[in-house]
Formats: sequence, C-alpha cells, structure tokens
Amino acid sequence: MRILLIGGTWFLGKYIAEGALARGWSVTTFNRGRSGRDVDGVQPVHGDRTARRDLERLAQQGPWDAVIDTSSSDFAPRDVLLATTTLHTAVRRWVHISTVSVYQGWPHEPLTERSALLDCPADADESVGYTGPDGSPTHYGFQKAGGERAVTDVFGDAAVLVRPGVILGPGEYVGRLPWWLGRAKRGGRILAPAPAQQRIQPVDVRDVAAFALEQAASETSGGYNVAHPQGMTFEDFIGECLAVTGGAGRPVWVDPAFLTEQGVKQWTELPLWRTHAGVWAVDSSRAVAAGLRTRPLAETIRDTWAWLAADGRPVDHPRWAAHGIAPEKEAKVLAALD
Repeated sequence: MRILLIGGTWFLGKYIAEGALARGWSVTTFNRGRSGRDVDGVQPVHGDRTARRDLERLAQQGPWDAVIDTSSSDFAPRDVLLATTTLHTAVRRWVHISTVSVYQGWPHEPLTERSALLDCPADADESVGYTGPDGSPTHYGFQKAGGERAVTDVFGDAAVLVRPGVILGPGEYVGRLPWWLGRAKRGGRILAPAPAQQRIQPVDVRDVAAFALEQAASETSGGYNVAHPQGMTFEDFIGECLAVTGGAGRPVWVDPAFLTEQGVKQWTELPLWRTHAGVWAVDSSRAVAAGLRTRPLAETIRDTWAWLAADGRPVDHPRWAAHGIAPEKEAKVLAALD
C-alpha cells in the first residue's frame, strides 16, 4: 500500500510514519522540513502546503492509496481545500486528523458523531470563527470544522474524519502529562481538582496512529470520535504519576468552586481539569467498532515517564509553557485551605 503523510516528523505524525513502515507500506511524507527529522525509510518531499506550486509538484509523486493529514491544525480551511483539490486526482481516500472541538456542544454536552457541528465554510480564511466568553466554542474549533468540510466536499464517501480529544504519550509536545509527572516527582502536597473519582478519557498517541492507519486501509467513511472508552479516574491518574516517578507526594482534593475563586485556570494550570459536563463524556463506540484499540492509560503514563527519564525532548512548542500552575501560586492556594 502507498500512502502520503502530510506532516510525519513528530508526535502523532512520527508514530503514523513508523507504523506504516512497520506494515511494509510505501510512505511519502510532505512537510516543510523544519519541525523534526524525517523518519528513516520514508520518501520525503519538502514544501509548503499553502503553495499551489509545491502541491502540484507533490501530486506528481503519486498516486497513493490514501492521504493521512496530521498537520492541518495550524492552517485555515482554505489551505486544507487547496490541498484536497490539488491532490484529488493523485489519491483515493483522505484520512483527516481533526478534533472534538468541531462540535457545537463541546465541552458542555456529551458527544456522539450525530452531535451538531460548528458552521464554517470550506474556503474560510484564518479570521473566521470566534471564542466564546466562557472559552467555548473556540476559534480553533470553527477552523477545524471548516477544514473537515474542505475534505468532505472534495472526497465525499472517501473521507475519514478522526476526532481525538486529548492525546498523550511519549513525544508529547503540549506538556499536559509531562507536567503532572514532573509535579508528582517533586512531591509534597499536590493541588488536585475534586472529585477524585472524575473519569478522564485521554488516549495514547500510538493508539490514535494505529487507528488512522486502519482507516487508511479500510473502506470506512465519516467521523470518528477517538477517546479512551474506559478512561481512568483522576485519583488513579495522579496515583500512577506518583508511582512511576517515585514521588513522595500526597494529592489534596479541592472543590472546583474554591479553585475558581482562587483564580486557578482550568485546562492549563491544572492540566486535564475542566468542569464542563461534556469534556469527558465523548462516545467513542463507533471508533471502537471500526477498530480503535486503546491501551491502559497506566501504560501511557509509564512509557511517557520512561521517555522523559531518557532525556526525551519534545519539539519546541509554545503550548508547553502554558501548562502547569506555578509552585508559588499552588502553595498560596494550598495555604488558603488551612
């Protein structure tokens, strides 16, 4: 099988490239050659996905059985549309890595693939969309919804839309799990968002990669929510972080209203914490039926710590610095409880 991977040098794209090669597939990657090294064994083509001339040059390297696009997050819908229309004659199907943020109800409502989507045209530029006063919907969600439309308008029943929630694992560049692991290693009293039994649904990057490859090789179509069907409790999550790092810490479970009163930011200062009812209520049963297999999150935590302990270095990304509460602020909030 011959696939074209747009991206392919770090995190999800890197795992997809490695997984495809392990299956004996022929892999062409297309990227700017700036964010990381091309995986050994791929056929790299360097260029700008917003430049028609570069895309036309890329199309001459085809045909391919499928495209897997991992790099649309930083591009407007019209850029996705340019890629789909230019490459349409060179590929048979398009697997698009999207996000649950495309839903109107995210993160307030439980989600299935039948949930309503945000409205954004396929030819929208980067200005289309907005972020609501409570942080939802997001400009990012509108842009990704437009990107999905740019794929389905061109590829129709040959389009697959993979919609992950939170992706964790070795090589993570956002910094959510690495921050919790570092905090656990530091020990002491750890500020933790109650309730301790809240279940979370992050999914391992390697499982997302495997699912994307399965869809590239299948005849499926449409959207798939990709979240861990079992998940784990926040208590078990922090407990596992403490166990793998050997940290002598103790979580202090604090009511969300008090955290908000103290100015603790959801989603960033305490990564993975968000009080909205739908944030961890994503139905992934359709993806499971289509082949999604998810490893225990304890394995994800363990392997990410092993990667970090072996001097794992993510790509430089601004989102890393946005995650984690400052020690001084955490101490101040904990002191306010006494």
